[in-house]
Amino acid sequence: MTLLRDADLAAAFDHAAASYDTLVAANPGYHSHLRRSARRLGLPYPGTGLRVLDLGCGTGASTAALRAVLPDADITAVDASAGMLRRARDKTWDPRVRFVHASAEGLAEAGVEGPFDAVFAAYLFRNVADPDAVLAAVHDLSAPHGRLAVHEYTLSGRPLDRAVWTTVCRGLVLPVARALGDGDLYRHLWRSVVEFDTVDVFTERVRAAGFDRVRALPLPGWQTGVTHTVVGCRADAPAPASWLNSLTGERSRPGGGR
Repeated sequence: MTLLRDADLAAAFDHAAASYDTLVAANPGYHSHLRRSARRLGLPYPGTGLRVLDLGCGTGASTAALRAVLPDADITAVDASAGMLRRARDKTWDPRVRFVHASAEGLAEAGVEGPFDAVFAAYLFRNVADPDAVLAAVHDLSAPHGRLAVHEYTLSGRPLDRAVWTTVCRGLVLPVARALGDGDLYRHLWRSVVEFDTVDVFTERVRAAGFDRVRALPLPGWQTGVTHTVVGCRADAPAPASWLNSLTGERSRPGGGR
């Protein structure tokens, strides 16, 4: 099958929105991993006065992770799927969280303006047609000291990790998705991972977009080697020492950071 893009992908997510939270909740560590990636932004708690962009917020799981880590930050959460966004808006949020219906490529047209102290993107980049253009837009929206954390299925490149991902999808995710009538979307999500950048390639892509101190940090459990947090800081400002120190104990991918 051809990967879904743009309106076709948004429509598939619209259809899957009602059961999406139930399905991802079956993934051990799904929500705790998002919180870990949000903490890897290294922003000061409780986030008072900070502006954070949650790009590709879906039903709000990433938004909830950011809110748990930065309870006082102003969060702008964006998604291209109206159905997913409705599910997100139906949850309880404080007034400092706002939701915007827009694609990652259409932020300016939707009135999403920087500067943002941080951009968080979970499970987004493998689903956009032009990752480099989106990274360029993210760079332009970031404050001079702005941080980026990309939480993504980016395989290590080892055959074993690709096999684990395929086994989980074919043995568990796809049968359930087909029963729910969402087989096309989840076949796309499986293939979008195996056809996307390995973690080292994506790390270099982020660095080429103008981010410095780029590091790829693994996540625990069965997703080790499958899912990573790729973090960086705008290259036109020095990365704060406190942030770099907070990552000292994290094990980066070899060659995945400087």
